[in-house]
Amino acid sequence: MKSLNTMLSGLPTTIFTVMSALAVQHDAINLGQGFPDTEGPADLIDAAAAALRDGRNQYPPLTGVPELRAAVARSNARFYGIEVDPATEVVVTSGATEAITASLMAIVDPGDEVVVLEPLYDTYLPVVRALGAVARPVRLTPPDWSLPRAALEAAFGPRTKAILLNSPMNPTGKVFRPDELAFIADLLARHDAYAICDEVYEHLTFGNARHLPLMALPGMRQRCVRIGSAGKSFSLTGWKVGYVTASAAIAACVAKAHQLLTFTTAPNLQRAVAVGLDKDTDYFTTLAAEMQDRRDQLSDGLRAAGFDILPCDGSYFVIADIRPTGFAGDDVAFCRALTERCRVAAIPVSAFYDTPDAPRHLVRFAFCKKKEVLAEAVARIQAGVRTL
Repeated sequence: MKSLNTMLSGLPTTIFTVMSALAVQHDAINLGQGFPDTEGPADLIDAAAAALRDGRNQYPPLTGVPELRAAVARSNARFYGIEVDPATEVVVTSGATEAITASLMAIVDPGDEVVVLEPLYDTYLPVVRALGAVARPVRLTPPDWSLPRAALEAAFGPRTKAILLNSPMNPTGKVFRPDELAFIADLLARHDAYAICDEVYEHLTFGNARHLPLMALPGMRQRCVRIGSAGKSFSLTGWKVGYVTASAAIAACVAKAHQLLTFTTAPNLQRAVAVGLDKDTDYFTTLAAEMQDRRDQLSDGLRAAGFDILPCDGSYFVIADIRPTGFAGDDVAFCRALTERCRVAAIPVSAFYDTPDAPRHLVRFAFCKKKEVLAEAVARIQAGVRTL
């Protein structure tokens, strides 16, 4: 028989699938995948349930129900001072991953170049390549993950169409600083390029770190696509409700891509997310504070177990350097041994790289779990890590 799609059939099973299966096999605590182990706000769940019973269960508008598009616009204005027309500049998608794909489809042609920053979310490169575009990776270096300005400038050229920017960043926990964003903005203006901004962890920043959308910088309003997610902002990852903010011209093209991919998103969930986006600011502040507390709990426990812990200013994840533990193998071998012998699953950071010579001594742990679950995971690691 003729072969299947070359790119897709050649993709390996993801490390997330491998480690989650291993976690189940060994009855391990799964700190690999980034999903909370508690339900989201009860009022949102109640709103979603009630919305199933009021006769609006047929196809909603392609770009999203009016309630959610208006709430996205209000949220942009409230938190970042970005004024948005909800009728023409917001598109609701079935999750942020679809939003990323639809945004790339809207902007990128075959042969275009897309700058990406390593380590990077695993969906980015397959989508870029499926569209016939060329990825130009630029590597951030631990432990501070500061922007390598000379390398980034060198990656931009006449064929650069866009940059994919993830802030707060998975897996590093980095929140890009205003001066770094200004440098990126200058490159976009000079090269007449766009930015697709994955900002799903926008409300999960810690300490003095603050999320600033690239779109909020001077001259960037027409060049940026801003992507948010109800899954991360409301701890409801299974709902798969994402939202795109962009200029009317870009949003119209994103909507066409969205029509081809999923056409629409469950209307009851959209209406419940609108309730969430209008919550008092205290909700978002409390969410970040609670997640920071869990970050600190896990980080302190891992330090006590002998790891070095890298800075984390946002997201669900903390990265640990395994070298001080004395483990002789690489990050993949460590994660397998940790799952099998300590019964705690994590993700090797080398899985987030595409270029050669990725770091092999870093491991990502998710801290978006109950405090008692984190405590048990730490206890297991402390008891067994030196014997791996």
